[in-house]
Amino acid sequence: MEKILVVDDDQSILTLMKMRLEVEGYEVTASKSPDKALEIARESVFDMALLDYRLGGKSGVALMEDLLGINPELPVIILTAYGSIEGAVEAMKRGAYGYLTKPFDFEGLLLQIKHCSEKSRLSKEVERLRSIVNERYGFENIIGNSEAMKKVLAQVSQAAQVDSFVYISGESGTGKELVAKSLHLSSQRKDGPFVAINCAAIPESLLESELFGHEKGAFTGAQNSRKGLFAQAHKGTFFLDEVSEMPLSMQAKLLRALGEMAFYPLGGNKIVKVDARVIAASNKDLEMEVAKGRFREDLFYRLHVVPIRIPPLRERKEDIPLLARHFLKKKLQKTEKTIVDFSSDALRKLMLHSWPGNVRELENSIESAVAMATSSRITEDLVLPGRNSDPDKIKSFKDAKDEFEKQYLIQLIGMTEGNVSLAAKLAGKYRADLYELLKKYDLEPDSFRKQQDMERDV
Repeated sequence: MEKILVVDDDQSILTLMKMRLEVEGYEVTASKSPDKALEIARESVFDMALLDYRLGGKSGVALMEDLLGINPELPVIILTAYGSIEGAVEAMKRGAYGYLTKPFDFEGLLLQIKHCSEKSRLSKEVERLRSIVNERYGFENIIGNSEAMKKVLAQVSQAAQVDSFVYISGESGTGKELVAKSLHLSSQRKDGPFVAINCAAIPESLLESELFGHEKGAFTGAQNSRKGLFAQAHKGTFFLDEVSEMPLSMQAKLLRALGEMAFYPLGGNKIVKVDARVIAASNKDLEMEVAKGRFREDLFYRLHVVPIRIPPLRERKEDIPLLARHFLKKKLQKTEKTIVDFSSDALRKLMLHSWPGNVRELENSIESAVAMATSSRITEDLVLPGRNSDPDKIKSFKDAKDEFEKQYLIQLIGMTEGNVSLAAKLAGKYRADLYELLKKYDLEPDSFRKQQDMERDV
């Protein structure tokens, strides 16, 4: 049962809210006094607080700040009269989750509480997952306060609650294996083994033996029986890294094994059954590989149950300073150098780089900079040596907007094969407005139509 602290100097409102919320299943503690509310908050843990904006001698915002001093994660909703909306907005800037104007609709309040509760639960789950990762693996690639990485952590948290197959996509160096380990450690299988196989690193002739094991004499050189990696993952998690590199002949055997969670070792006649969570990953577009005939469609759908995409570093550049400082601290543990930080020019240079190698490239760059540093700061010339940092390369907002708009239209019209009506519906725009945009960028819908359709119209 969730516990709510309600503070209002109007006894009638306080009584009504307590009664209504308790009917909805919440445990409510009500108080007219801000000081009394603080005493209660120091002794009890609440899931959220509802505070009146005006509380006699003390404002609800001041009380909120005192409560956040006790519990920084406490979600707070401010209740305010219409004339105090500006103050309530200011309260949100200082940490309030939201506000409601009096007289408020009780259904609206319940909706706010529900959203607040969900956000609080998700935040706690993300922090739990982060603490597990920190304890066992350090921050590494999972560091980041960007919305993109918060979304990834939330998806991992959700996926950990079920035993479904998970497919992790992302460019090289984004940290797919670390995310897979995080998922394993936050699942019910955390006490079982985490076994990984890199499908790109094992020759085709050895892959079946590595995956499923072999019996003595199964092939030349097989002097002893060997348990395969899949069987070693029993009661734990099996991670198929770079699964797109698996040969088609092996894909068929893997599909059969995953469908039955059982297989025969190479040269064996006794079936081996496995109880394991399967996570696959690739730096390629698997759907594109399926279209090109390089990856089995049925295997794609078997693996692609819960998809998690790890964003490239260029899509979460706000995380770069945090990552850079983490790697700096990590590298300094292996040297006697005293380096306090990066210069502002060095950080700007890091932010401007596109990072095709993602977080792995960033870590290597920081290691190089630390090795070559001779002062207390990492300077611009030490990061990405040989590459210029030119702030003039940053496009104007208008140019960047125009470029995005044009590329979006090309993708949209290409996807709908020149069907402007369908494109307008997908984009949520009027057909006439979309025609204007196409005209602005000199894009002809007919040029996106299939050749056979154009010939049929002739």
